[in-house]
Amino acid sequence: MKYLYKIAAILALFIGGISVVAGSKVLLGIDVKDYTVLNDLVIYNVIFGAISLVVAYLILKNKSFAKKAIVFVLAAHIFVAIYLYFFSETVASESLKAMSFRISIWIVIYLLTFKKFKQKTLKITK
Repeated sequence: MKYLYKIAAILALFIGGISVVAGSKVLLGIDVKDYTVLNDLVIYNVIFGAISLVVAYLILKNKSFAKKAIVFVLAAHIFVAIYLYFFSETVASESLKAMSFRISIWIVIYLLTFKKFKQKTLKITK
């Protein structure tokens, strides 16, 4: 079961690192895109990239708060994706694809960590 947590932590580290690096490059003007860039979305991605790095640490250290943090990040990404899809007329398809990728990764992270957290909770209540 420990290896599942390590995989989840690596995925969170991967997605967080990519978000911080790619978003920072766009914000600093190092990487110029040939499509409409929503600066607020890029800032969101950098912030949640950094949060993802913290969550990766929480998962790796098997902290009980990790479960709530995973759900928080996943829910935030889902809400932002819904907003972008239904309410933003200027969002690029690349941004929607990237958000879908993030959501997919966080669903995998959730599934990798769910069983152990659930077992831990059951042990505490007995």
